[in-house]
Amino acid sequence: MRLQGKTAIITGAGSGIGEASARIFAAEGAQVAVVDRDQEGGKKVAEEIGASSFFLGADVASAVDMEAMSRTVLEKFGRIDILFNNAGVSCVGALHETSEEEWDRVMAINIKGIYLACKYVVPIMLKQKSGCIINMASGAAVLGLAQRAAYTASKGAVYSLTRAMQADYCRSGIRVNSLVPGTIYTPFVEGYLKKHYADDPEKAVENLKKRQLSGTLGTPEDVAYAALYLASDEAKYVYGSGLMVDGGFAAGKIFD
Repeated sequence: MRLQGKTAIITGAGSGIGEASARIFAAEGAQVAVVDRDQEGGKKVAEEIGASSFFLGADVASAVDMEAMSRTVLEKFGRIDILFNNAGVSCVGALHETSEEEWDRVMAINIKGIYLACKYVVPIMLKQKSGCIINMASGAAVLGLAQRAAYTASKGAVYSLTRAMQADYCRSGIRVNSLVPGTIYTPFVEGYLKKHYADDPEKAVENLKKRQLSGTLGTPEDVAYAALYLASDEAKYVYGSGLMVDGGFAAGKIFD
């Protein structure tokens, strides 16, 4: 029960890494606010977790929604100990191929969404003089990824913002860290492969495996357990880090 007595907000918790994290956090004793735009998925996760969880339909790119989220969780639980900014989207294309609408959508969710969630949660943590914030970055933040210009830019911003936030809040009892995953086989990735590689999605999976030194794809639980560590008191000396959970994606390449 590594999170016994703690309360957590997890955005994008209706599927994938967010869902796995919500389930694991709750199993470790936390009360969890499952936040997602996906009403069906989010409600299902919260209902299956049980009494220690509840669902909040919200868009992280909306200031109104993020203010309401922080207020609702505070009223229900009395405090906010953990904010896991997990919600995110991607799009395909080099910079000149990316439409302005797609660029703005990725930036609004991946980086402005963290700004807005923190804008309303951080003051609560400052009053408590304690808190833990986990931001979802990506291996793309430290290693250029072709055909993902907007996504890579947004995750690079998340990676840098995490360190800037930690410098601001280090003396206020708030720890701020980021997760830096490699290729994780989530429902989003599965859907993407079926859409863009309909002729042979299994071959596409095998190609993705070659990105990692491990030769495997990660699971949502692989990242969720890393988030659990950062959220727990075991990580009390971890400040402003980018925790790699990437199967060796950024460590190097093997040439046969």
